[in-house]
Amino acid sequence: MAIATITMDGFGDMNFEKAFHYLPQLPYKNVEFNCWYGRNLTPNGLRSIKERCKQHKLRPICIQGTSFGADRNIIKDVTHKLWNMEAAKQLGCRRVKFTGGGRGKVGGLEAIIKVLKEITPAAEEMDMLILVENHANNNLENIEDYDRIFQAIDSPNVGMCMDNAHFDGANVDLMEVVERFHSKILHMDLKDTVEMGIHKVVNFGEGVTKNDAVIQKMLEHGYEGYLVIEMVRTDHEADFVKDLTRAYNLFEKYER
Repeated sequence: MAIATITMDGFGDMNFEKAFHYLPQLPYKNVEFNCWYGRNLTPNGLRSIKERCKQHKLRPICIQGTSFGADRNIIKDVTHKLWNMEAAKQLGCRRVKFTGGGRGKVGGLEAIIKVLKEITPAAEEMDMLILVENHANNNLENIEDYDRIFQAIDSPNVGMCMDNAHFDGANVDLMEVVERFHSKILHMDLKDTVEMGIHKVVNFGEGVTKNDAVIQKMLEHGYEGYLVIEMVRTDHEADFVKDLTRAYNLFEKYER
């Protein structure tokens, strides 16, 4: 079990202040850091994350960086992703996660594949896992997108972060994803969306996402990755401790 800082910080440049305020009140010890702002990835920013984790006995397990996206020159994307891998290494974790840009924008799927081809050898050398995350209305959205990714990039260090609610939001069958890509699914984001075809996060059990069914099927296939709580409901801050503790209690039975 793990939790993403986005569940507490939202999408703003919070320097993880809310995350570190609430994390000591929650049962999670494994934390995914959403490093979307410059100061998060500076030497001082990384030291700050490391020191605060040590203070609160927390373990960084993944860095999520900003999305893939390069219309023409991919060098900025390549160097950004390489630095995310180095930053993850400095924090003592071996996972980096990226989604894509808006569907058909910033170079599309072709640009993502180009970047992955450049950075995969480095990931293999560093023993780092690159997690390619799906989003609704995104260049990484459906089964065909991942078919193309894995046909072009055949490496044990590149795999899918399966975001169940975003697949529901894109009207993609979760069980078909599992059956087709279970050997490539290295990381799972858990949240619930209000209905098929719409990605709008609600409390677990209030939407349509069948997280338990997916987890059970993945465990049958030998899944050993993290289950990451990533429900972003920052307009319900008064309920953070209650809702996020309940989320942990719902899924801790799968911990091994």
